[in-house]
Amino acid sequence: MADVLLSRYAECLFWLARYVERAENLARILDVNETFSRDSRGGQNWRSVLQLHGDEARFEGLHGKATAESVLRFYVTDATNPTSIVSAVRMARENARALRPLISNEMWTQVNVLHNKLGALGSGALAAGNRARLFGQIKEACQTHVGVLEGTFYRGQGWHFCRMGRYIERGDQTTRLLDIKYHLLLPDPADVGSPLDVSQWNALLRSAAGYQAYRQLHPEGITPARVAGFLLLDGRFPRSVALCVREAGLLLDGLRSSYNLRGGTGAADELDRLHALLSTLSIEAILKKGLHEFLDLLQRQFIAITADLSDTFFGHRPAQGQSQSQSQSGPSGSQSQSQSQSQSEAGFEWWPPLPPLPPAQT
Repeated sequence: MADVLLSRYAECLFWLARYVERAENLARILDVNETFSRDSRGGQNWRSVLQLHGDEARFEGLHGKATAESVLRFYVTDATNPTSIVSAVRMARENARALRPLISNEMWTQVNVLHNKLGALGSGALAAGNRARLFGQIKEACQTHVGVLEGTFYRGQGWHFCRMGRYIERGDQTTRLLDIKYHLLLPDPADVGSPLDVSQWNALLRSAAGYQAYRQLHPEGITPARVAGFLLLDGRFPRSVALCVREAGLLLDGLRSSYNLRGGTGAADELDRLHALLSTLSIEAILKKGLHEFLDLLQRQFIAITADLSDTFFGHRPAQGQSQSQSQSGPSGSQSQSQSQSQSEAGFEWWPPLPPLPPAQT
């Protein structure tokens, strides 16, 4: 019997992986921020989490000042916040529920248990002495999900969509983290090289789970340029943008060639171009031209890739007018994630103007 996958199942698998990855990334960012925010810039650090997700206006309307307690409630247990961990896990569970005929009992049980545990969190779960343990449990649960998936899920079309969603989400999250950190948390010139400066770049590496790997590669110490180059261009680090783009491209190519799928040409071409760009540029060239502009370009390309995959394989076209806010909608709900966009690309010469993506092939 041919390996046939319904488009709604493909979409559920794609978004299941993205929501789990998103929950883990947010837990990691909050955990590191809690650890490294006990200094004179603690308030600014918590605001940077809001800026990372584009939630400043909504948060201020609900809570006012960005304190550790209010930000953590907003991003961990607030079920009305679509960017919270609880919401991401709920959406992962809803996608997993729709996939019960395809996924293993172990996969369903693991996601369901995590959802129930988060739903049962009491007010004391975010107390100062309990936060590290809670974030550790969330990260471990998300990593367990990946392990259960890899150990039990059939290597068919669905496996390609699931892993592709994970790498696209991971690459996008890395660009956002680096963009916010590099531009909003840069110290004053007098602070460069100070304990505060090193601490902030330590926090960035730990947020991306890259501290040990970075120190293995650069034992001489931490500099902003080296950290940016490591997270963007090092094809051996699992959370680097270069590795995520490469793996997503290989998965899409394998999906199209192994199952004779004609669609996805636009997404495949964009992934190929991104891979070629990340393989040839140096971090010095990127910094000279403008790191923010480059990260903005990457984020817009991830949006375009997701749009083409959605249009081609999932049977619908994303909503129009998303230049400022990327509405990421899975089949079981929607996830709104703000996207900072550069309004000018003057002098940005690495990439020719992007042609419109081709129409979906049927």
